[in-house]
Amino acid sequence: MIRHALERTGTTLRSLLFFFLLLNLSIYSISINARSNEDASFPPRGWNSYDSFCWTISETEFLQSAETISKRLLPHGYQYVVVDYLWYRKKVQGAYVDSLGFDVIDEWGRMHPDPARWPSSKGGKGFTQVAEKVHKMGLKFGIHVMGGISTQAYNANTLVMDSVKGGAYEESGRQWRAKDIGMKEKACVWMPHGFMSVNTKLGAGKAFLRSLYRQYAEWGIDFIKHDCVFGDDFNLDEISIVSEVLKELDRPVLYSISPGTSVTPTMAKEVSQLVNMYRVTGDDWDTWIDVVAHFDISRDLSASNMIGARGLQGKSWPDLDMLPLGWLTDQGSNLGPHRLCNLTMEEQKTQMTLWSIAKSPLMFGGDVRKLDDATYNLITNPTLLEINSYSSNNMEFPYITAARNNPHHSIGNNVKTKHAFGLTSCKEPKASTWSVVDKNNGKICWNQYSTEKPEKPFCLYNRKALLSSEEIQHNQLYQGKLHLQTNDKAESCLGASSRKKLTSKDYSRGALSPCKLDANQMWELHSNGTLENSYSGLCAVLNPVKAAEASSNGVRSWIASGRRGEVYVAFFNLNQVKTTVSAKISDIAKALQNKTHLEGASCKSHEIWSGKDFGPTKDSVTIQVESHGPALFVLHCSHA
Repeated sequence: MIRHALERTGTTLRSLLFFFLLLNLSIYSISINARSNEDASFPPRGWNSYDSFCWTISETEFLQSAETISKRLLPHGYQYVVVDYLWYRKKVQGAYVDSLGFDVIDEWGRMHPDPARWPSSKGGKGFTQVAEKVHKMGLKFGIHVMGGISTQAYNANTLVMDSVKGGAYEESGRQWRAKDIGMKEKACVWMPHGFMSVNTKLGAGKAFLRSLYRQYAEWGIDFIKHDCVFGDDFNLDEISIVSEVLKELDRPVLYSISPGTSVTPTMAKEVSQLVNMYRVTGDDWDTWIDVVAHFDISRDLSASNMIGARGLQGKSWPDLDMLPLGWLTDQGSNLGPHRLCNLTMEEQKTQMTLWSIAKSPLMFGGDVRKLDDATYNLITNPTLLEINSYSSNNMEFPYITAARNNPHHSIGNNVKTKHAFGLTSCKEPKASTWSVVDKNNGKICWNQYSTEKPEKPFCLYNRKALLSSEEIQHNQLYQGKLHLQTNDKAESCLGASSRKKLTSKDYSRGALSPCKLDANQMWELHSNGTLENSYSGLCAVLNPVKAAEASSNGVRSWIASGRRGEVYVAFFNLNQVKTTVSAKISDIAKALQNKTHLEGASCKSHEIWSGKDFGPTKDSVTIQVESHGPALFVLHCSHA
């Protein structure tokens, strides 16, 4: 009897144990699902084809690259493989980045892969089979798309698809076409022959965008890089509509926008909740000045609490652009990978360290089929990847001291400052600084009494002459708008940006080009003192910039907290000579607002690039940093 009772008790205990096991598995499953429902919980990591193939990559080359990434980089979190722009362009004589008439479009004006380069797309399959193969490798598949509608579709006047009802979009008793929604006066700034904005105020304009992104989802796309809608091309309406369409899908699609010329924290706040990644500079290539150009904007976005802010169904991350390391091609080239990265190894370490501690998405750009050991070890460095995913309180840390080998020669960052024309969000207070100085001559000047006083007043002059029949025809369209020149006799007019894809070093360059009546060259002076561009909706400003000869001088530093209580301290030597850099632990404690943990504590530190251990110390961390190189300390501190 006792034996039977024990057996029953054992059965009950086993049942209870089984129940609790199922309960724990359910809780674990729920927690996993909850995490997966938050898109971009960490900065996304992957590979993009642009830096190594420009626009010329083929299906074979892409799948070869994906296979390599699956084997070598996926274990380190590189899970997205992205085909960059012009996958729909025929690779034939005469085709290049801004050519017209070489694209593959369907009856609805939507882009389809070039079947010569992407043979599995034949028969209207799009990227379906490529996405399936990528998914079987354990990876996620992404594509680059342009904003608006193609000029080719506009010229063909294709029908607009109603993806909700099926067939052509109908409203007001008629079918709508490309020429009803395309806005020729708002051509893409850096690809003016290729694409133009669509009128998102029209139901047909919204229907066209919806048909595009639903098709991408049907192909199995996991990642969208949406270009020509941010920075100088800012189009908040289109970003908002695309964000809503992606939110309606039954599976997550990460949403990335670019380019990033002229981006400010205010602009970032306007888009961060709509997207998961947003570029904050122009194209980054393998030059030292491009690397340096990322320090100020990274600092500003961190100070504005934009790193890991709320995003589209998850989080959003300021994007410092791809990592142009390893085996590359050239910007705008019709040629695939053919050369090595121009950055020195110290400069590459600086780039990777800044991208990691600023928690930028890590999108490698080199040809992974020829991934050398040095590049592989750099982009898979476990400490950098740990910082990129799990660190917090990431910020620039200005309280450092630096000296060259001569201990009496301190290094500062005081260099001569000049001012350059730029664009910013019209909500920025500094944008409200323009005023009419001479109404008769149409003279408008940047307020010379502003806090950032230029060397001399910067003035623009409204162009009065309407010479050609084209200008007379368009006069009503731009009635009340200003056509601005740098002097009253100039033959060139000021535009929102130059008609090319700017690199990050060009972010503050105003564009003078032959006067032409389009939205890019049209401005409106508002009563609050803002000078708004009709193309981008951004406002003109004069930005302080360091003199060119001194732009690489100085030292910078970032700090962050680790998830296990460690503290990260990064030094960056932007000088052309070795520099000794130091930071007090007490200053780091104050910056992190974590006095109980660091202040008065004894710290041991390890510097990852030299592999050296330092400490214990209660005072400071000091190291000599190579020219253009970084130092990265991991501090473990405790109280005795």
